[in-house]
Amino acid sequence: MTALSDTPLSNAPGEAPAVAALPWTRLFYWAVRRELWEVRSIYVAPLIAAGVVLFAGLLGTAHFAQTFRSMAARDPRIPIGIFLAPSAIAMTAIVATILIVAVFYCLGALHNERRDRSVLFWKSLPVSDLITVLVKASVPLVVMPIVALAVILVTELVIFALSFSILLSSGIDPAPVLHDLPPFTSVVALPYGLIVLSLWYAPIAGWLLLVSGWARRAPFLWAVLPPMAVGLVEKIAFGTGYVGQMIQYRLSGGLAEAFTIPATAHFDPYAVHLGGIDPLKFAACPGLWIGLVFAAAFIAAAVWMRRYREPI
Repeated sequence: MTALSDTPLSNAPGEAPAVAALPWTRLFYWAVRRELWEVRSIYVAPLIAAGVVLFAGLLGTAHFAQTFRSMAARDPRIPIGIFLAPSAIAMTAIVATILIVAVFYCLGALHNERRDRSVLFWKSLPVSDLITVLVKASVPLVVMPIVALAVILVTELVIFALSFSILLSSGIDPAPVLHDLPPFTSVVALPYGLIVLSLWYAPIAGWLLLVSGWARRAPFLWAVLPPMAVGLVEKIAFGTGYVGQMIQYRLSGGLAEAFTIPATAHFDPYAVHLGGIDPLKFAACPGLWIGLVFAAAFIAAAVWMRRYREPI
């Protein structure tokens, strides 16, 4: 209501009250804020994940100190991969939490407002179905990665401070670790990885939004069972597994296309975390562009569903 009151209205005598014509950017902004107000798990869930990791790290302080001392006794230069392992665990936990929240957010984005019939109220506002669906698509693809980035950066700073305090309290010189620690570990690799995941998972988000706008009940089953059924029919009828391979590639192939990971990465968490950034390889990947085309098609279909699908 605050946004609407900023625009003056003028009505001719005897005419119905006019509706203020707001720019789509303001409508988009307030629609995003509405999602953040209504779905607090967008930022609460990653904060809880970070808190759990930090709490576990505090409980394991004595174990880490003993590990560092035993390593320093053999070699004063502690492997950077071991030092960065807690940070990698925290990053993995927060990203996994964001992905889970994004899945259930997309499944309920259009379905919940049809189920509680609040869609009738929201349709009465001067916000088009296109803007509404684009906002709901931008939350898992843009807003959640930004939240994840902020939470991960703060968590890593706390973990680094805790790790260095353990080194100092154990009588270990942290200078070799500082020398081996690259300055752009999280500043470059982490935002790049989150952008890659957003673009790579865009068709999945679009598909989940489409199912959310179509299904009358159990949207999770409707989202999962049809691809599984198609893959099962293909396997039984033709003995091939192209559908399963395609699904697996979409779920886990993004980072492999965006990073050049050395052969030693399987034994070195540091190499996995900082595997060579290769944006040209990722931009030239056909799977990226095919996925974005499907994402656009699914989102367009979700817009149509919200416009014509009746409340449940």
